[in-house]
Amino acid sequence: MPGRLTVVGLGIRVPGQVTDETRRAIQSADDVVYLVADATSEAWLRRVRPRARSLADCYREGRPRELAYRQMVERILGPVREGRTVCAAFYGHPGVFVFPSHEAVRQARREGFEARMLPGISAEDCLFADLGIDPGRGGCQSFEATDFLVFRRRIDPRSSLILWQVGMVGRIDARRAGFPRNRPRLEILQRALVAWYPSDHEGVLYEASPFVVLEPSVRRIRLSDLARSAPDFATTLYVPPLPAAPDARVLRRLDIRSSEVQRATPCWEGDSGAASRIARSRGG
Repeated sequence: MPGRLTVVGLGIRVPGQVTDETRRAIQSADDVVYLVADATSEAWLRRVRPRARSLADCYREGRPRELAYRQMVERILGPVREGRTVCAAFYGHPGVFVFPSHEAVRQARREGFEARMLPGISAEDCLFADLGIDPGRGGCQSFEATDFLVFRRRIDPRSSLILWQVGMVGRIDARRAGFPRNRPRLEILQRALVAWYPSDHEGVLYEASPFVVLEPSVRRIRLSDLARSAPDFATTLYVPPLPAAPDARVLRRLDIRSSEVQRATPCWEGDSGAASRIARSRGG
């Protein structure tokens, strides 16, 4: 029987955010490998599958991250090539900032094996819930902080902005040490942001909580204070949108009054219009 690969996400708070589909994939696999960020997640996974193997030992001091990721991919695919069913479990969403998960799925499919990825609750999902943000209202832009600077990403300040790993901005070696020395890099990010926003515009330094008993970390700062805020390596910066005004010409073409736009409730029914599909299936 040919091998199969399922890559799953455990969510941020384990096991509360582990879906039934993910749990079944973990329980039914011949082999389970994992990469998680906290001891609680690891303990739960080892209770469910005592012989599950961690991929964390692929990281070694002074070793380039790319080599570690390539070794993870080979560890994931080795049993698949032997005809076994493998489940690779990752913290959060397995498709968000996880190179080995995407590469393992791509490579497995290239080699003719069945491979799929199951979603998990990501830090962004927690951010939307904890900060009370609807990304569908006004739009949402999301960039890794160094990518945002290096590629001079153009943004619309009238939409929400999310910048990942601001504490690591300018660091491509992913080392966690030296945050106070990262202030010059944060100053570069700060200058880039105040080119789009007023310097006193408020942002939020956010970290999702992996534990039910702990609240998420939410620090509100002015963008002009970003460089001295000393964010951690996992900190996300959320920048609320500036006020937006509708285009009068477009409103006329659509036969919509400006006052209607300002007070309108968008016709959204969840992130995929599920309510409409249910109504149609019932003949409503």
